[in-house]
Amino acid sequence: MSDAGVAMTLRELRGFIFDADGTLYRGEAVLPGAAEFIADLRRLGVPWVVATNNSTMPPAGVSARLTRMGIPATAADVINSSQVAAAYVAREMPGAMVFMVGEAGVREALVAADVPLTEDWKAADAVVVGLDRDATYAGLRDAALAIRRGARFIAANADRTLPTEQGLIPGAGSVVAFLEIATDLQARVIGKPAPDIFLHALARLGTPAGQTAAVGDRPETDIAAGQAAGLRTIGVLTGASPAEAFAAMETPPDWVFEDMAGLRRAYLGGA
Repeated sequence: MSDAGVAMTLRELRGFIFDADGTLYRGEAVLPGAAEFIADLRRLGVPWVVATNNSTMPPAGVSARLTRMGIPATAADVINSSQVAAAYVAREMPGAMVFMVGEAGVREALVAADVPLTEDWKAADAVVVGLDRDATYAGLRDAALAIRRGARFIAANADRTLPTEQGLIPGAGSVVAFLEIATDLQARVIGKPAPDIFLHALARLGTPAGQTAAVGDRPETDIAAGQAAGLRTIGVLTGASPAEAFAAMETPPDWVFEDMAGLRRAYLGGA
């Protein structure tokens, strides 16, 4: 397809859902073109939201990071996997007591959804797991005991790694895998590649799925979840996956760009 054809097709999009880590930024470094493209969307009146699998940081923390990087944002511009997991528990298991493995993002989401928490594995009706960089063996042991006792096993996300300035580090999926091995059970994953987070984002944007794009750096999560939600999909090569990984998908993304700067040029048609 010609550059003009790509631009015309992209311009049909009416909303964007961006991944965060590896797409807009890596650690504390904004990625090329991200700030400029979101500024263009604001100028054009095209709605956007950030939907991140990162369960550790509350939306206000993510929006503060974006603002520091030159992408002005508020907590309402961010949806994380912890929020969607908390909404799932509140909807599917009203009144359930939750044993939590995670950081501030998981705790704040559960509290905001009025989900009661417990530190007693015997009292837990569900175990909600996110990345926990201060996890202890005792805490993981109790989570495993609760799951083996019959508590529902819910993962905010299953990302095996997390991109940082230093390289890829263990993500929430590493913690989830520990518990899956320890319990012989698989978690119900709420974050990408499940479509839940994108369905929440679509409701917030109010745009049609077929005219909304999921933009991300991971074929197995961002692109797969976008496709499951009926979205158009855009891969960028600034995170965890090379171009070959996108091409190898059974259904590749609609577009792949080197970075957000390339997406911006194509969307604006060189403007």
